Amino acid sequence: MKRAQENRIVELRIHNLRDWTTDKHHIVDDAPFGGGQGMVMKPEPIFAAVEDLRTHASKIVLMSPAGLRFDQCMARQLSLEAHLIIICGHYEGVDHRVIEHLVNFEISIGDYVLTNGAIAAAVVIDAIVRLLPGALGHEQSSVDDSFNLGLLEAPQYTRPAEFRGWKVPQILLSGNHAEIAKWRKEQAIKRTGENRPDLLSH
Repeated sequence: MKRAQENRIVELRIHNLRDWTTDKHHIVDDAPFGGGQGMVMKPEPIFAAVEDLRTHASKIVLMSPAGLRFDQCMARQLSLEAHLIIICGHYEGVDHRVIEHLVNFEISIGDYVLTNGAIAAAVVIDAIVRLLPGALGHEQSSVDDSFNLGLLEAPQYTRPAEFRGWKVPQILLSGNHAEIAKWRKEQAIKRTGENRPDLLSH
């Protein structure tokens, strides 16, 4: 992330919604209509902030446990966007008019609830930025990642070739790149079947 910013591959800015409030206490939340626990983020500062920051190229995303499930395919799609504005949900969520009339779509990073959307946004940003050309030290790194071919990544090994009696698979020491590629594909399928069989059912 640091290298990508230093090399001007990506520009990241963090904004505080309180900067777009108009009351003296800079309130960004209020009690929900209809009753219920917690607080809901008000629409006024969110609309004001987005309308101030967006361009014709902007895509507006809301981090929310009710959103579309984030995955590598979505990360690749978002990495092609020129400008993303990510709204971080908080408290019991945001006023639904934000979802209906402002955002392009909602994103969830998994079936669980976090204290706030900033944590989830950091995950999404990291997954997107590493796909940008020049962001990684080796361009093949993102190509070989888990999920790029619908499979988990094959097991990886490094020196020493033997550790506590456990040896690196001999095929990886052979120098036969075709056989190594075949082995890695087989191992990726095996690992996916063990850890994420749902990926093989697509």
